[in-house]
Amino acid sequence: MRAFVFPGQGAQTIGMGKALADAYPAAKAVFDEVDAALGQDLSGLIWDGDIADLTLTANAQPALMATSMAAMRALEAEGVTIDMAAFVAGHSLGEYSALAASGALSIGDTARLLRARGAAMQEAVPVGVGAMAAILGLDFEAVQAVAAEAAQGEVCQAANDNDPAQVVVSGHKAAVERAIDIAKAKGAKRALLLPVSAPFHCSLMAPAAEVMARALAEVEINAPTVPLVANVVADAVVDPAMIRSLLVDQVTGSVRWRESVMFMAAKGVTVVYEIGAGKALSGMIKRIDRGIATAAVGTPEDVIAVAAALQE
Repeated sequence: MRAFVFPGQGAQTIGMGKALADAYPAAKAVFDEVDAALGQDLSGLIWDGDIADLTLTANAQPALMATSMAAMRALEAEGVTIDMAAFVAGHSLGEYSALAASGALSIGDTARLLRARGAAMQEAVPVGVGAMAAILGLDFEAVQAVAAEAAQGEVCQAANDNDPAQVVVSGHKAAVERAIDIAKAKGAKRALLLPVSAPFHCSLMAPAAEVMARALAEVEINAPTVPLVANVVADAVVDPAMIRSLLVDQVTGSVRWRESVMFMAAKGVTVVYEIGAGKALSGMIKRIDRGIATAAVGTPEDVIAVAAALQE
């Protein structure tokens, strides 16, 4: 049994998806559609721009989705369809890519939602007020305790449960810095601030959740052709109303990636394809369950190899 998963913020690189667009007209059409939806030459920024501009949340989110959908369209051109997967899932913004890939959202609506999401998340907290930090070597429960101790009246929450040895905390900068010190004292192998522009997936994002509730109310969401394993519940959902609600909750809620992978493994998933930029999720999946085989699909060569494997 297979799952298709879609990467989140941090995977962006200049040039991502260019080879796919050059090799597959259907992949190029994705970038054209996203450019048109946003009224911006986003593809020019992705392929020839400055990494600092691409990394801005409002650009990175639709750019990563476009790259994932370009890879998906390239796979389809080689005969690989979404229904060859038992589940789809995505890490944070990757959840939107998963929904676009499974037909729940149109590409244009997804691009506009992610532009709104990125801008709202950036604007929810003034630059410098919030922070995120990766805690390596402590499990989720231990990091929850660290965050609670570090809060001291401010916000500090376990935001991303990525794998058994990597949990990300998010909140007020001073509280996150206290969490780093407490985590190290409690035996964390490493604890370091992340180069992000806002404290994602914590209660400080409440203003952004309100923006997304309004934006999501205005778009059509279909039942996905493949069940979505949603971040905030680590369970499979297909009901459009539930998906809409969970996408709002996701802005302030924890990304339960470790549990999501464990859920898929328990349902019989043995192979996971990471569709889009980078290989970060593949590394996390290996640390969660060594019995799951992974393959990244971000280049025409990857597409050919995966298509051949799936059609044997």
